[in-house]
Amino acid sequence: MNRLLVSTATLNEASPTLPKEALRHLKVLRPKPGEVFELFDGQGRWRHYAWNGGLRAITPTPQASQPSQAPQITLFACVTKGSRWDWTIAKATELGVSRIVPVISARTIVRLPQSERAAKRDRWQRVAEDAARQSDAKWLPRLDAAIDFADALPLVRETACFFGALTSPPSSPLAEAIRRARAAARKPLGPVSTFIGPEGDFTDEELAALTAIATPTSFGPTILRAETAAIFAVSVIAAEFQLDR
Repeated sequence: MNRLLVSTATLNEASPTLPKEALRHLKVLRPKPGEVFELFDGQGRWRHYAWNGGLRAITPTPQASQPSQAPQITLFACVTKGSRWDWTIAKATELGVSRIVPVISARTIVRLPQSERAAKRDRWQRVAEDAARQSDAKWLPRLDAAIDFADALPLVRETACFFGALTSPPSSPLAEAIRRARAAARKPLGPVSTFIGPEGDFTDEELAALTAIATPTSFGPTILRAETAAIFAVSVIAAEFQLDR
């Protein structure tokens, strides 16, 4: 079933007026009479409509998906070049992250002036929206504008953060570190995050700052590309907490 992203208010309309982007996508699809579409708002609500020269609701009221009982997952990731970053956003959206925080660190190859960050964020948001539409995701992640490494640290402190790092002695594997943290906690862990460094890795100063507030872990025996590391980490965290669902 084809899906169109709309506002929550639009879902309350039996014969909705589509926003520009959804209308453009509908025209590309060339709907046939009787074809059914799902309109969703990215906030867990959706409704089914049939096409008969226009969209008409066939679901009496908008339906709502209950939020997961698993903790919210934030991906802090240093921005990679071009399509690699778009790919990271799309796959993280498919895996159900709650928030994506793009980071500019000392060794991040992509350098974004402050004046360009809002516009970049808007484009990245469209990448996340497309990924949610195609993957049947009911929830869109919050996608921040890019921030500098130092500005990301206060946000990291609000989560139980696990990141990949080469340390001596070697860090525990990511899944093992998560299980140990859960066992040591007196209550269920709150928001969880992972922090992915740039192609050139963290500087010593950045690594020290992260180690002071987050848990260094191993992402395996090989050196992963930044975009691979991001999806590996999100997948492991999601799998660990989905065990409770």
